[in-house]
Amino acid sequence: MPSFDAVSQIDDHELTNALDQANREITNRYDFKGSGARIEHSDAGLTLEAQNEFQIKQMQDILFARAVKRGIDLMVFDAGEIEETNNRARQAIQLRRGINQETARKLVKLVKDAKLKVQTAIQGDVVRISGKKRDDLQSVIALLRDSELGLPLQFINYRD
Repeated sequence: MPSFDAVSQIDDHELTNALDQANREITNRYDFKGSGARIEHSDAGLTLEAQNEFQIKQMQDILFARAVKRGIDLMVFDAGEIEETNNRARQAIQLRRGINQETARKLVKLVKDAKLKVQTAIQGDVVRISGKKRDDLQSVIALLRDSELGLPLQFINYRD
């Protein structure tokens, strides 16, 4: 029985490359010289730090441009508020990884409402979809790509 998994992942290697490119551009740009502006990566997400809010917004544009060029969907970034204290501005950006239970239920309901002959199963942060015909699975993939769920989906482990 053919099946595939719908997941929401970030390629960590590409993210690291995008961050390195963004940091390199920030250190080389004339308007950032001597400002100590940088983007830091941790388990919690990303932290942008600069002298003021304008520079944070410029850094965000640079980061997003580099991420798009590396094939990272911008929906994975959840930007927080910019906090200014003591001549420094900081912004935390959370990274969305995996499909939470609420979104998985919406995804399952969307597939069920399409009245296709497929079965769905939530397995942690992965939604497995299986059916008898390959065409049904391909129509589910098209349906999910067109849906507005608020997070990027990848389709992996396609098995015949």
